[in-house]
Amino acid sequence: MDIVLNLEAEDVVILDALHKCSPEDAVCCQDVATFERSKKLLIQEKLKNVTIQLLDEGGYAIRQVTSKPKNKALNAGLLNSRQITVIKALEKVLKHCKNEGIQLIGYSDELVALPSSVPAEEISSAGALDINCHDVYKGADAILPDEST
Repeated sequence: MDIVLNLEAEDVVILDALHKCSPEDAVCCQDVATFERSKKLLIQEKLKNVTIQLLDEGGYAIRQVTSKPKNKALNAGLLNSRQITVIKALEKVLKHCKNEGIQLIGYSDELVALPSSVPAEEISSAGALDINCHDVYKGADAILPDEST
């Protein structure tokens, strides 16, 4: 659960929120001054796996920092801390999609968006909006071996 700080929150309130924040949560700031103070306090407290976000007027994160322990060695095949931060940001975007009534549907090698109100039996790619995935999204058909041959 995200913890939203009031405008110009006091340091005591910020510290309390930082200590209560779990790795899945974020401390959300509504003004730049609180965001900057929160970052300084996070460094001072040396807390790990805490995310601080600066929200715009619509409640969307426009800046984000996450404290991470230093990687002693990067293991081959595992995501690094920067990649994990990007994934967390993607998860927040997907949550916003849900809140705005958008469903994402995977068709082979493309991802499309439709209103959530469209029933499953009426879903077709004709009325869907193609999403530019920048070659990041690959459908299972593209990566799994073809068993019919």
